[in-house]
Amino acid sequence: MTPRSPRAERAIALAVEAGRRLGLRADRPRVLHDVFSVLVHLAPDPVVVRVPALAVGTPAELAEKQRRELAVAGWLADAGAPVVGPSPLVPREPVAADGTSLTFWEFVNETDPLGELSQADPKALEDRFAEQTGWAAELHAALADYPGDLPVLSPLVPAIGPALAELRKAPQSLTAADLDRADREYAALEALVADFPARFPQARLQPLHGDSPAYNLLRTADGHRFSDFEDVTRGPIEWDLTFAGPRGIAAYERAGGTRVDRELLDLMEGARLLQGLSALTVVPKVPELGPMLAPMIGQWRARTPLELR
Repeated sequence: MTPRSPRAERAIALAVEAGRRLGLRADRPRVLHDVFSVLVHLAPDPVVVRVPALAVGTPAELAEKQRRELAVAGWLADAGAPVVGPSPLVPREPVAADGTSLTFWEFVNETDPLGELSQADPKALEDRFAEQTGWAAELHAALADYPGDLPVLSPLVPAIGPALAELRKAPQSLTAADLDRADREYAALEALVADFPARFPQARLQPLHGDSPAYNLLRTADGHRFSDFEDVTRGPIEWDLTFAGPRGIAAYERAGGTRVDRELLDLMEGARLLQGLSALTVVPKVPELGPMLAPMIGQWRARTPLELR
């Protein structure tokens, strides 16, 4: 058995204590995932607790972000959309625990994990992403009717700003030229978010998943379920479609009958790479992320710097 990380051990303790406070049994907790967040299944109850491992911002800001996530995912679940919804066994509220806050979700039994496929057959992985990107059109159609207020492109602005400031103090593998370029790109994103319609009047801003719904999806015996709405936001659909590839974009357009703006998609892909660069701030805490982020940083350096025309 692979030893659990210290953050996973802490997550189990927090999840079990909070779950028992809410009346759950939590007799056989097990870790399902351990990177940016730790997912703990509180077996035998069908409940998964998401414990933030690398949350940025104050506890109050984290709780507000979690309330948005619970509200949107809960609204979608109530409407019958294919999502992993908040657990019906506890209130739909973040649960305070030792300086952070936790959220409680349905346990879903995944029948065809993506990790196994990616190791076995790259062509099958490409096929799956194209199919799942097409399914994102269904999610966007459901999200379009969400009645609540959401900030515009919040995973970018203001989220990237503090990370870039931190990288000025501890630049990891970045050069001074890299940091100067990153600051310029972030300033362009700030201008975009401040007045999006002026830059792209043809784009329609709507509620979005916020973090690649084609990737954050579970296949089950009863069909697919979109999950992990932590970065739920408003923006153009192109933000949810970054790096889906030509086949994925074609599948989305067929499924939704909506044309994807290639110029805006390219801009959003540049923004996604800048977001990846900002994630270097967590590498000291999660060293295994360094090799995972390296190709993205290479892509960022190789492409034309992001700017608004």
